[in-house]
Amino acid sequence: MSRTVLLASASTSRFSLLQAAGITPLVQVSHVDEDAIANQLAPISTADLCIALATAKGEAVVQDITVTDSKNLLVIAADSMLEFEGESFGKPGNPEAAIARWKAMRGNHGYLHTGHWVMDLVSGQVRSGVAGAKVEFADISDAEIIAYVKSGEPLSVAGGFTHEGKSAAFITKMTGDSPAVGGISLALLREFTKDMSIEWTQLWD
Repeated sequence: MSRTVLLASASTSRFSLLQAAGITPLVQVSHVDEDAIANQLAPISTADLCIALATAKGEAVVQDITVTDSKNLLVIAADSMLEFEGESFGKPGNPEAAIARWKAMRGNHGYLHTGHWVMDLVSGQVRSGVAGAKVEFADISDAEIIAYVKSGEPLSVAGGFTHEGKSAAFITKMTGDSPAVGGISLALLREFTKDMSIEWTQLWD
């Protein structure tokens, strides 16, 4: 039986990763207040916070599915954050924050965590977990930082960078689950579906 994936995320990177893997998902965004959840749970590790945020997003979408009448859905939610020098960093949100963050990150390294939450609406089974990778940044110049921030790309992505966009040239090495740095771990999702007795190939278009 083929299955339909519902991605509870507005991330174009997550959508593209799934699509490249043969899965074109439906999309419904949760609009949960991530900052409020993070403040409520503090202090909490970056990995646990990513799982908590992914869970909140997924549960919010499941409670009010609007994209389809189909019950044959596998709902996938995710959230990514950069753990850097003991702090958790999501989207910078504004140019000043992005510039300050890149000045701290250049020539340094962090760990990008992506939390996952998956629910099979057929069986009611739920799985959650985290994947990620160590990311090493080049010692880029002030001019490069300012030009990158002016491009607008880092303002709305976790950690203020992407490994497939303009900042790809500013990353010298990644160690771990590279797709998870892009926002979703295909390997982890396959483990979840296998554990729920769903064949990964049933998700292909």
